[in-house]
Amino acid sequence: MPLIKINNQKFHVLELNETAPDPIIMIHGMFTNLSVFYFNIATHLAKTHHIIMYDLRSHGLSEKVKYGYDLKTMSNDLISLMNFFKIQKANLVGYSFGGLISLFTAIHHPELTQKIAIIDSPITDSGTDDTIEKYGNEFLEHYMQNYSISTQLTPNKRQLNKSKKLFDFLLHETTMPKDLIKDKDFSSAENMKSIYQEILLLYGNRSDCLKDGKLLNKLIPNSKLYEGNGDHNLPVQNPEWISKKLMEFFN
Repeated sequence: MPLIKINNQKFHVLELNETAPDPIIMIHGMFTNLSVFYFNIATHLAKTHHIIMYDLRSHGLSEKVKYGYDLKTMSNDLISLMNFFKIQKANLVGYSFGGLISLFTAIHHPELTQKIAIIDSPITDSGTDDTIEKYGNEFLEHYMQNYSISTQLTPNKRQLNKSKKLFDFLLHETTMPKDLIKDKDFSSAENMKSIYQEILLLYGNRSDCLKDGKLLNKLIPNSKLYEGNGDHNLPVQNPEWISKKLMEFFN
């Protein structure tokens, strides 16, 4: 089922082990796509779980749109996806910005979420410029290099240019920068302390976001933090370690 229509937009979706119970929905970060999970991590989890991955709006093969990059709208996309697949309650894995979508959903729709794994997500109170800088062109180049190592598929110049084109589109032709400002207070102590679900925090020991992970671990009551070898590109640098931690967490 490559494309589905929810919220009047087309989303690219990929399922693994559709008949398994206890679904896990995997949410990638800004400027990437579901392939960040597909080639290594998702296939391990699919041995025991029903896995659903999707490209966020304007990412991967999903429809390009110029609005709706705030956490509330992105969370509504996730909930609509669950409704489409008739999932009443799901485990979540969120990488980077996908982790923020997961935490927002945990806070505002706790009845829909079970266990949640967060992979190297930033907090939102450092300002829009700082947040965007973490996903700049240098990050994209490093991501593509690590993608090559992890998947044994060499990205060509066309793929890198496509990623940079998406970066420019989101920054200059959409509401994303304004939407990030709108959500700048989301990672407040009050919000994080209200999360009661079991939370797994996986961060790179060389990541700029590690300090954010330590703060989340301090604020979220039922959370555990583990550091793996890598930086913000942890899913494509160290997928074996992440897969092992996720299997232990969800099983």
